[in-house]
Parts: sequence; C-alpha cells; structure tokens
Amino acid sequence: MENKKIPSLFQSLIPILVLVGLLAINVLVVYGDNALSGANQLALLISGGVAAIIALFNGYKWNDILEGITQSISSALPAIIILLLIGSLAGTWLLSGVVPAMIYYGLDILNPTIFLFATCLISSIVSLATGSSWSTVATVGIALLGIGKALGINEPIIAGAIISGAYFGDKMSPLSDTTNLAPAMAGTDLITHIKYMTYTTVPSILITLLIFLIIGFSYNTGDQVSQVDVLQNAIASKFNISPWLFIVPILVIVLIVKKVPAIPALLAGSILGGVFAVVFQPQLITEIGGETKNFLVSSYQAIIDAMTTDVAFVTENELINELLSSGGMSGMLNTIWLIVCAMIFGGVMDKTGMLKRLTQSIIKLAKTDGSLIATTASSCVVFNVTASDQYLAIVVPGKMFAEEFKERGLHPKVLSRTLEDSGTVTSALIPWNTCGAYHSGVLGIATGDYFMYCFFNLISPLMTMIFGFLNIKIAKTTINFSKE
Repeated sequence: MENKKIPSLFQSLIPILVLVGLLAINVLVVYGDNALSGANQLALLISGGVAAIIALFNGYKWNDILEGITQSISSALPAIIILLLIGSLAGTWLLSGVVPAMIYYGLDILNPTIFLFATCLISSIVSLATGSSWSTVATVGIALLGIGKALGINEPIIAGAIISGAYFGDKMSPLSDTTNLAPAMAGTDLITHIKYMTYTTVPSILITLLIFLIIGFSYNTGDQVSQVDVLQNAIASKFNISPWLFIVPILVIVLIVKKVPAIPALLAGSILGGVFAVVFQPQLITEIGGETKNFLVSSYQAIIDAMTTDVAFVTENELINELLSSGGMSGMLNTIWLIVCAMIFGGVMDKTGMLKRLTQSIIKLAKTDGSLIATTASSCVVFNVTASDQYLAIVVPGKMFAEEFKERGLHPKVLSRTLEDSGTVTSALIPWNTCGAYHSGVLGIATGDYFMYCFFNLISPLMTMIFGFLNIKIAKTTINFSKE
C-alpha cells in the first residue's frame, strides 16, 4: 500500500482526454452514427488501458486494477440481464400483438398536435407509479414510439419526450432506487428529499411540457392524420387486435408497482407475451414455426425465435412494416458490449483514485454556495461521462461533497437535490453510460440523435444551478448532520 502514489491531476486527465479524442474521431470524422457498432467500445477499452498503465506506473498491482474492473462489471450485471429480458419481452409482445394493439388503439386517441405533450405526460405518470425510467421506456415507451412513427413524427423527438417524462417520474417516485440513494448519500430522509426536489423539478417538467406542446402545434402532419385508417387496416390485416391484449402490460406494471424486482417482472411479462401469442395469433405462430410442424412444436419455436433473434412481419404498408420487427435478445448484444467496455474504463478510473483526484481539484474552485452547488452538479455530469454509471455519479460526489456542504451550513437536502437534479437525469444523455446505452438500445435511436430533445434532462441541472446562484430555496441548518 505504501508504494502506491496518488495520481496527479494531469495523470488523471490523460485517460479522459484520450477517450474524448477517440470518441470525437469516431463520431465526427470516421463512423458517424455507426460509432456505437464497435469503434466507441474500443475507444473505452483503449482509454481504460491508458489509465491502467498510469496506475501501474504509480505502484498499483495488476490484481488491484483487475479487482476494480471486476467490481465495476459486477455492478452492471443486473442492467445487462434486464437488457436481455427487454429484448425478449419486445419480441414476444410483438408476436402476441401487444405492441401492435397499443399502436392500433393509440392512433385513435392521440393526434399529432398533442402527441409529444401527451407522450411526456403519460411517461411521467407511469414512471412515477413504477419508480423506473427503464421499465417505462421499455413498456409504454416502445408503444408510444410506434404510435408517433405512424403519425409521421420525428423519432428522436419522440424519444426525447418519452425519456423526459420517464426521468421526471424516476426522480420523484419513492419507489425509485436513485431517489432513495441520493438522500442516503447526503444524510437526509426520503420524504424530505422528494418534497425539496419539487422546487426545481416541477418548473423543469412544466417548461418541458410547454416546449413539447409548442413543437406539437408547429408540427405539420396533416397528411399523416388522413392515413390513420390505412395504418390501422394494415395492422389488423396481420394481427388479431383485441383489448384483452392489454392484460400483459398491465400485469407487468402492477408487478413493478408492487415492488417485484425488475428482472422477474420482465421475465414474467416476456413469458406471458409468448402465451398470449399462442392464444391470439395462431396464424403467426404457424407462419414462423412452419405449417408442416405440429402446432405445439411451432409454438415453441416461434416463441423462442421471438425472444432470441430477429422477427419481422410484412404488410402492404411500408411504414407499418418498420414498426413490426424486433431483434430479441440478440438485438441487445451490441448495447451490452458497450456497457461492459464502459464499466471496464470506469472501474480502472475509480479503483486507481483518478476519479477522486479529478473531483478534489474541482472542489477548490467552489468559493460560494452557488458555485459549490454548480460544482457538485458538474461533478455528477463528469462522473456520468467518465464512470459510465448513474449510481457512481450519485455515490462518489455525494460522499465527497457531503462534508463541504455541512461545513458551510447547508442542509443535506440541498446536496441530495443537487445529486438527483444532475446525476440521475444526465445519465441518459451519455452514449456509453449504462442508461444512455440502454435507452438507445431499447428505442433503436442513437443517443446522439435524441439527447437534444430530452428537455427535462437538460433543464434539470441548469435549474438546480440557477436556484443555487440566485439563493432560491437553499436551506441552511445549524444541526450537526453526520455522514452515513
């Protein structure tokens, strides 16, 4: 232990600069939108290798570095399993007609003018009830994306509305893991934390909803509206559409609300989708499994194929054809590859003290309460970029800034609010972050395409900084709060 050197600020910056440089080359010069197909994964591995070399130079043993990588990847294993199950669920929900039914009935209810506003609002309500932005995006989010595409609305804008609403609910729900994590790191309680967040979160979501409403009124989709009957007929020609299909997503949402862990809830939803496919779509079962086979064998093959591989259905309408396809578990493998590489990089940076060194340097710049809040928020964003995980973006800054907040007489709820306003929401905006990679993989839209439309996620950290600099609702205390 005595031989280990604390990394210098310059040393800690080198892997970050290498990563940013390689990502810029991949995205701006060579690969463009295809950078996530392998180039960015390799950039993360190379940057992690650079960090490991610096750590070895500072006296770290390879086993120490490997331990950090192992711990980092282990923390992402639940996310990886969830991704695989989301791919499986998307396949069986397509085969069973659940997603087509959502699109079919959604075309009756939602019109282009209010669609983005309604999408954000619906995602907010579902996420608030479930406490999970991931589950919201994977269930109602997929259906809303399909409806929006059928109405002719720009896909990245739809994704922005879905993710904005999902993260509002994720922040404010007492069922959310990050909503419980932030006050635990800051040293306050859950209810105090949620109540205090309303000051910054409610204005942020109201501004977001207003923006989407304005975009909706300016969106010219008259031609698409006249085609609603055509789109519905195309869906009905391939699937047996019934309101009974909504039993599947309702049961999954109920399981999540009842605090059933995401993995068994999604597995149940995936299997239930397969069962409903056999009951409601026997013609598709025969189409995939083969007419010459026993129906039981065809059912097994069709469900397994939907869960694991590419499944697509063809109608006479090309737009609908784009909606009626799924990659199953195999469609998620590229995203999982990205997450593993990102966690390797984050694990090396965290274990070798480089992330901590970067944060310590930043805190010296915070002279006022406003600048301390802004510094904390910025650090959360930096950790989302460098550590590639929203939990680390809450835990590490929470631990490092708690003492400084206490010494300045700031209530712990100021810190917990800042952590959520910046750490939770910005994770979805980083392509190689677990959240950014997840949402991009589930929705099939590159993070670089949708991030500019995630207005809530962009406004939230700015709102908390504005409150800090203007000294609005910045609670003080003389109580000696101790860090947990």
